[in-house]
Amino acid sequence: MGISSLKNQFTFSIRNLLITMLILTTQLLSIHFASAQSITDSAGRTVELPENIQRIYAAGAPAAILIYILAPDMLLGWPREPHDYEREYIASPYRDLPATGQLTGRGSSANLEKVLALKPDLILDFGSVKGTYASLADRTQQQTGIPYLLINGRFDKTADALRLLGKAIGREDRAEKLAVYTENLLSDIKQNLQTVDKKDRPRVYMARGPAGLETGLKGSINTEIIEQAGGINVIDPGEGKPIRRGLVNLSMEQVIVANPDIIITWDRTFFADVWDNPYWSNIPALQQKHVYLAPTAPFGWIDRPPSLNRLIGLKWLFGQFYPDKVKTDLSDDVKEFYKLFYHVDLENPETNNAALERLIQWAEKSK
Repeated sequence: MGISSLKNQFTFSIRNLLITMLILTTQLLSIHFASAQSITDSAGRTVELPENIQRIYAAGAPAAILIYILAPDMLLGWPREPHDYEREYIASPYRDLPATGQLTGRGSSANLEKVLALKPDLILDFGSVKGTYASLADRTQQQTGIPYLLINGRFDKTADALRLLGKAIGREDRAEKLAVYTENLLSDIKQNLQTVDKKDRPRVYMARGPAGLETGLKGSINTEIIEQAGGINVIDPGEGKPIRRGLVNLSMEQVIVANPDIIITWDRTFFADVWDNPYWSNIPALQQKHVYLAPTAPFGWIDRPPSLNRLIGLKWLFGQFYPDKVKTDLSDDVKEFYKLFYHVDLENPETNNAALERLIQWAEKSK
């Protein structure tokens, strides 16, 4: 065996030893801290929480947004650094938080060594609570000694999610305020939709990616906003077929057969190119100029990621589907939401409302 191989093996062994020592130290330290409360998360797991939670690691982007909205001072960092065009819509003390990677979702980029180095009091994941995510939570908690909460990210569970996390971290008052806003919004839309016959609801396609051929099946967390806003997702496996969820890639022929009345997207490349693309030109949504570009600053209004950021997108999308039923001004809705949820005042006289105007112009784009 060569010197180089021996050196590599030695480096690898030392690294593993350091990680093991760090994990054992964390577990030993956790023994000395009494649990403040036991809490049952959305996966039915009983999690013992420390008495004083100050530092929370977000396992993915949806969790980072939930923490930022509810308790920004506890957020250790963003899964990725905000883009320049997103930064002005994040409160200044938090837009420069470091990139901490993520444990879950597409492009997972963190490992336990990175997480332990940040010394979190709690790890939080927000979204799916199915078996694989619960298994990851259990395994990570066992290996690190850090409590790991798993909270359901479905639209209809949003108020519950806020209250659950608020109770866990001692921010019940703010959680209740946000939960009531959420419940009122969902209730108002539900009441409006009771007067709309199913045959009159728009048939909608969500175009993801620059080609617009990635989308989510009916019921997927990435596209459930369509149904919540009163639309019908045209990508529906149909009754009697195996239940499927999640993202899928389609052919152009499948989109043409789906024949949507409305197309929504957050991809600016797709939105710019689709109007001159002959493959899309005969779809009713293009002919009627019903293709809408959702804002993504600081987070996506309809997805990317599927977190509380979708609440303002729900208001916007309902207005696109049923403009005659909207009784409020989008600009006022945006100002209220960004101040309450994102800690940002878009009526700042120092900027002459430029940030707000850019956002509204973005939300009103369609050919």
